[in-house]
Amino acid sequence: MDANELRALQAPLKKQYREQPETARTLTRAEAVLDVDRVACRLRSWSGETTAGLHPATGGDGSLACSAEMLLEALVACAGVTMSAVAIAMGVKLRGGRVIAEGHWDACGTLGVDREAPVGLTDIALIFELDTDADAATAQRLVEMTERFCVIYQTLRAPPRLSVAYRIAAPS
Repeated sequence: MDANELRALQAPLKKQYREQPETARTLTRAEAVLDVDRVACRLRSWSGETTAGLHPATGGDGSLACSAEMLLEALVACAGVTMSAVAIAMGVKLRGGRVIAEGHWDACGTLGVDREAPVGLTDIALIFELDTDADAATAQRLVEMTERFCVIYQTLRAPPRLSVAYRIAAPS
């Protein structure tokens, strides 16, 4: 895809969102079904079903997906797609590359071993390895624009309000 094709693809959407900003607000949803016998849950995605379970640091055997890794996968996927689109819009020729996310979490917090230990990822590094002839200033601008427009990066950078609710399911 080139810049003109990308602009043509997005132009009607941008026009609609300028004229009717309320139509730009998009619901995103995920759902998991508990697999209580395995201390796991199954979630459906566009490509099929994934089963997430305990990480080996918390008693898992490593055969099930790790939720923290899935979060990082969402980050690299979003950053990669965003970077590709931004590169096209900027006219930067990318021959390829990789997007890598690394994060750390403390199993002592997750397992309740240490009440002072944090629960959750405490730091995330996002690394871009770019195969391009672009100069350093252009590559830096590409990364900055990717940061600016990447939904997952910006969500993690400025966390949204979170809420939790529950319902008791009717007996089956």
